[in-house]
Amino acid sequence: MLYMYFARRLLATGLAALLWGAVATAAQAVEPPLTFAAAVQRGLARAPQIEARAADVAATHEEAARAGRLPDPALTFGIASYPVTAPGAFSLRSDGMTMRTVGVMQAIPSRAARAAERGLADAQIGAAEANRIATAQTVQERIADAWIDVWITERARALLGELSGESALAVQTTQARLRGGEGGASDALAARAAASLLDNRLEATDADIAAAQASLQRWVGPITGPLGEAPDFSRLPVSAQSLQRSIDEQAPMQAWTAREQVAQAALDQARATRHPDWSVSAEYGKRAPRMSDMLTVQFSVSLPLFTHNRQDRGISARQAQRDAVQADHEDARRAQQETVARAAATWEGWNRQIERYQQTLLPLARDRAQTALAGYRGGGVLQPWLDARRDEIELRLSYADALAARARLWASLAYLLPSEVTP
Repeated sequence: MLYMYFARRLLATGLAALLWGAVATAAQAVEPPLTFAAAVQRGLARAPQIEARAADVAATHEEAARAGRLPDPALTFGIASYPVTAPGAFSLRSDGMTMRTVGVMQAIPSRAARAAERGLADAQIGAAEANRIATAQTVQERIADAWIDVWITERARALLGELSGESALAVQTTQARLRGGEGGASDALAARAAASLLDNRLEATDADIAAAQASLQRWVGPITGPLGEAPDFSRLPVSAQSLQRSIDEQAPMQAWTAREQVAQAALDQARATRHPDWSVSAEYGKRAPRMSDMLTVQFSVSLPLFTHNRQDRGISARQAQRDAVQADHEDARRAQQETVARAAATWEGWNRQIERYQQTLLPLARDRAQTALAGYRGGGVLQPWLDARRDEIELRLSYADALAARARLWASLAYLLPSEVTP
């Protein structure tokens, strides 16, 4: 009976383990492939940089809410007309003019100064928003590069894996000829060495895939399924001509527009110092018994009379800084035009090269290797196949590099125009 009990327990445990494994396998099986677009969206949703820039924007909005407001009033209190010499020195009652005072004072900056402060706060909001957009573009590009790294290493692995069968066939052929007395031992050793070198290439590519997946997981989290199909990297979502016409709208340039607006707002603030500021105060004085209490109301105004070496100097400095930002903005615009033109031209060049790889170079290399192996099997020498195999491996890796270079250029151009990013 005890034996039957343990047997049933063991059977139940085994069935539970099998069921759990089946459920886990099914869960992994229904995991959709991670497409390029899905990786970018998932990475943006969990990128700390996006949250940080959104917090910066929120902070500038909070600062803007208080910009242009009147400063806090000041409470004043003290003693007025207090005697310090005889007779009646240091007495609050010896002189009828002595009084204890309490009052309030309010500073009133000029309307121009408050308007300039609001303008600067609005410009800083624009700068924070431009920084958020530029950060989103950088993050999108880095996520795209990480996805492309995984995709291209998997492609390279597949391209090399297609040659494994021919390597095995070459090894079998050399051994068969050796046993038949037609081939030499050096051919058999050379074929085995070629197969081992291919295995090493495959092992290195497997390591590259694992490393690339680690980089992608930094952005998108755990990857439980395969990658989805890549987008068509031979077609840009926005034409190169449209990108050239929209230089100022591109994400890297928006920061310069915002800097120029901040510099202009700082210049407006400096100009506002030529307008006088006001203040008003009211003070109540409590005097000795049987003496009337006193009320004092005062107005004051600043007098920017000597502006040549004061306000005008600050205005000139802010204007020079604004002019410097404008000049740097123009230089950045020209540099961006150059960058876009060079990237588009290089991308188009990769398109032509990849087409040549696909239509001419790769088929020719495949035919050369197959012809050389067929010649060896028909009684020829092995060296032509070894040379063809080596050249084909290098050609396939060069083709993978070309695909990667084109894809990265595509990503750098595709995300130049900002899109709405919700943190």
